[in-house]
Amino acid sequence: MADEPEEVTRLVEAIKAFEAIEDDEACAVAVSQALAHWTDQQPRLRELRQQRVQALKAKGKTWEEIGRLLGGISAARAQQIAAGVSGAQRRKKDEAAKKKAAEE
Repeated sequence: MADEPEEVTRLVEAIKAFEAIEDDEACAVAVSQALAHWTDQQPRLRELRQQRVQALKAKGKTWEEIGRLLGGISAARAQQIAAGVSGAQRRKKDEAAKKKAAEE
C-alpha cells in the first residue's frame, strides 16, 4: 500500500525474501530463526502500540479517531488496546461468556 510506513513495507519485503530462498533447508532455518525472534518482538510491538494509543488519547484524540487511524477498528477496540487487552484475551472472555450462557 502506498500509505504504509516504510517499516511495514520493509517487513513485508523481508517475508517475501524468505519465500524467495530456493534452498528448502536454508529457508526453513532462516524462517525458524526469524520466528524465534518474533516471540520476543510481538509483545514489544503490542506495548509500543498501547503506549502510542494512550499518547494519542492524552493529546485529545477520540476513541473513534484512534480506531480509524488503526485501520478502521471500533472505538471500543481502540480503548481495549490502550488498556492492554489483547485479541486472545477478548476471545477467551467471549468464549467463557458463551459457555456460561449455554449452561444457564
